[in-house]
Amino acid sequence: MIDLNKDSGLIDRFYSYMLIERGLSNNTIESYGRDLSKYSNFIYDHRSKGLTECINKDLLLFLDQLKQAGYAAKSISRMVSCIKTFYKFLLHEKVIKQNPFNEIKTPKSEKRLPSVLDHDEVNAVTNAPDINSSTGLRDKTLFEVLYATGLRVSELISLTINNVNLEAGFIIVVGKGSKERIVPIGDEAMFWIKKYLTESRPLVLKNRMSDFLFLNRYGKCLSRQGFWKIIKKHCLAAGITKNVSPHTFRHSFASHILAGGADLRSVQTMLGHSDISTTQIYTHIEKGALKKIHKKYHPRS
Repeated sequence: MIDLNKDSGLIDRFYSYMLIERGLSNNTIESYGRDLSKYSNFIYDHRSKGLTECINKDLLLFLDQLKQAGYAAKSISRMVSCIKTFYKFLLHEKVIKQNPFNEIKTPKSEKRLPSVLDHDEVNAVTNAPDINSSTGLRDKTLFEVLYATGLRVSELISLTINNVNLEAGFIIVVGKGSKERIVPIGDEAMFWIKKYLTESRPLVLKNRMSDFLFLNRYGKCLSRQGFWKIIKKHCLAAGITKNVSPHTFRHSFASHILAGGADLRSVQTMLGHSDISTTQIYTHIEKGALKKIHKKYHPRS
């Protein structure tokens, strides 16, 4: 008989371990939760056993079901990593005697070059908001800060007033794993932050209090979904047909600053990448642009 309470308790202990000892963000832990939920439901429904009783074959059958359901290699790879980490935890806690999934390889996902906006497209989006309205001025400032810093959307909407040092010209960012880093803002973004703080934010707050820098119309922290809607709205107004997300601005920042001559290590630091190989993908974008220029202008291309 499956002891669901036991499995639920183990999963809760795993989440606590990931949060407290590993220092992972709530977003990452929520992602782990969704993946473990899919896996545990499969084990209960199709294998009729508890999580501590699983063997190599159980995970292989689960992966086969994911492939048949049309999951992308990247999603499957993430799930395998999550499940293997869970069983490493169980082994560490001496709940199991050996990790049944040590030998299972994580599927390799196809590396795709991230989509970026060119300089004209960046200008079109950042100039789309009506800066004569309080929300338009906020949106303009959001875009300028995002493009100037390359922040992740979670980092952007989590910024507080105290994170911004306008005198020194930088912001303190709390990134993945609660790691802090300092990122320069730049004159253009600094101008719009000052304008937003004096002309827009007080109108939204209406004598209420909030530490968050960017607010929704109710004076509360802007949500990820809210920012997605803001981007879609202004991209439509700017006539941009690309599928633009907050991460597109991050990609564009990295690509453009590298093209301008920035060194890879500095860009890695500003983006908050723990591994420089993650930053190196943007050098491939620039190589692609160089190939296009060569093909267009070289007489033998």
